[in-house]
Amino acid sequence: MELPSRCTHVMASFGDSTWPWVVLLLVAVGVYVLGLGGQYVPTNGDEMVYAHIARLTAASGHWLPLVSDIDHMRNTKPPLLFWQAMVAGSHHWNMVALRFPSVLYTLLIASAIGLTLHRITLDVRQALMAACIYLAFYCTFRFGRTYLTSAPETFWLGLPMFVLLWFHNRSLGWLAHIGLGCAMGIGLAYKSFALVVPAAATLWLAQITAMPPVNWKNSFEVSLKTLTSALIALGIFGLWFVLDPNPSAVWQEFVINENAGKMNNSAGYWHTALLGGGFSIWAQGLGYVQNAGLLAFVVLGFMVFGLHQSLYAWRFKTALIPRHVTLLLIWLGIWLLVFILPSQRSARYLIPAMPALAMLLTIYWQRIPRGWFVLSLLMCSFMIGLFGRIAWVADDLGIGNRAQFIMTELAVMIGFMLVFWGVVRVNQTRQCTVAATLVTFGVFGLTTAPFDGPSGTYSMTSQIAVQKKRIAVPSNFNGQFERFEFLLPGNQLLPYDTEKQANNAQDLQRLLATHDAVVWLQTRHESTKPPGTLGCRTLGERWVIKGRHRDDEITLSNLWQPEQWLFQREWLISTL
Repeated sequence: MELPSRCTHVMASFGDSTWPWVVLLLVAVGVYVLGLGGQYVPTNGDEMVYAHIARLTAASGHWLPLVSDIDHMRNTKPPLLFWQAMVAGSHHWNMVALRFPSVLYTLLIASAIGLTLHRITLDVRQALMAACIYLAFYCTFRFGRTYLTSAPETFWLGLPMFVLLWFHNRSLGWLAHIGLGCAMGIGLAYKSFALVVPAAATLWLAQITAMPPVNWKNSFEVSLKTLTSALIALGIFGLWFVLDPNPSAVWQEFVINENAGKMNNSAGYWHTALLGGGFSIWAQGLGYVQNAGLLAFVVLGFMVFGLHQSLYAWRFKTALIPRHVTLLLIWLGIWLLVFILPSQRSARYLIPAMPALAMLLTIYWQRIPRGWFVLSLLMCSFMIGLFGRIAWVADDLGIGNRAQFIMTELAVMIGFMLVFWGVVRVNQTRQCTVAATLVTFGVFGLTTAPFDGPSGTYSMTSQIAVQKKRIAVPSNFNGQFERFEFLLPGNQLLPYDTEKQANNAQDLQRLLATHDAVVWLQTRHESTKPPGTLGCRTLGERWVIKGRHRDDEITLSNLWQPEQWLFQREWLISTL
């Protein structure tokens, strides 16, 4: 790759102004805070599992051992993740409190990206743009603000590379490596000891490559320093075994089942690697594209551009890659290589390297062909239109209020204007792509906001009526019953599997016979009322967004009718 001049202004279409990027960054922060406590923010399906473990551990009055009522789901993550929730939610146990630390970590990462790129390019606009691009990645939006998040390990495991990029013309001493080892250790204590492999390998290779001349003496010294950092990191993680009163359970549940189990596959390693669909090495090779979300086409364009430049350099022997670009490529390459090896592969595992991608995209932003940005804009327009339609139908059903609907449709109009402007104005396409992506996230937040109001929650009267009761609640995925701790707090929640119910009056009667109340989901066989049952009454009703769908539920023919596949009623029913 060939780097533009150090002081080249990549944002010529914005003139000499910096303020538009400042405004866009503020919009991004607002989008990340919008609906932070909502029920329907994009998240990992296991978020409620870990909220459950954190709540019960806090209720036990001890930091360790971790506590859970879910079989085989206790020591599935290191304790630092749960301790963070216990501290954050110590005064108010709600989703805003649990998720807010994740947002802070994400904004710290975005700040580190911007400051590091400014250090390299001396261009404030590029620094702001890099931060905005990182926040515009879908993986950042999905996993960078919810409770079960990748933000903490991304920050702590990425810190060594930020330090190297900041001081890329100097070698790091022993004291620096001790500090970097502590940083990596905190990252491991959030996620897994296994992450020491890509983190240490990246740190080692980056130093070997970035600190010429490469000779045996320098290589040995760097190797020894990196090994010291890795051992310190593992030592910090190992404190879990020292502090936990049942270290054998930690070993069996976390090390053997949670980590070593990801190296096994009943279908056969090579069968999964080559023909495993979403778990294949081919799918993992596109993990960075998948993580980019609405910017996927831009990342594809960058990859095509990089391949073209590499072939050109090889053919004409003109390879000259700036040192900081080399470091960023190493960061991306090592994480991809390491997580191609396990039999269980996921684009999520590449999230700690996404800051490198944001910086590389910024550096070569103007060199990526415009057509790739237009494709991303068109994808944004489709999502904006779909969310706008969902908001329209929700308003027709009486979900939310008129002000919420107007705000959502105004955001939809702004999104379409950005898409149109980006398509017709050649010199504005790239900037509009980032802006339209962030606005799409905002439209999503506004579309789901009414479901966190009176239409999507139980009234205080309903909550009081079932205080300290045994309530049967639906749960069709690990720990999903935990969400009712925020909707109907102060009760004993007993989950039942909706997939195993016949969804008729007999099932409801059976649940009512053994519980004080039942939360019952509308099925396709019911209209506006729960199935008739003698001796019961409906205490409350709310609208919910269906999160898990069968393969045949969403088709091209009904995509424009979300009322057929997205909205459900839910009733709180008790005996008389």
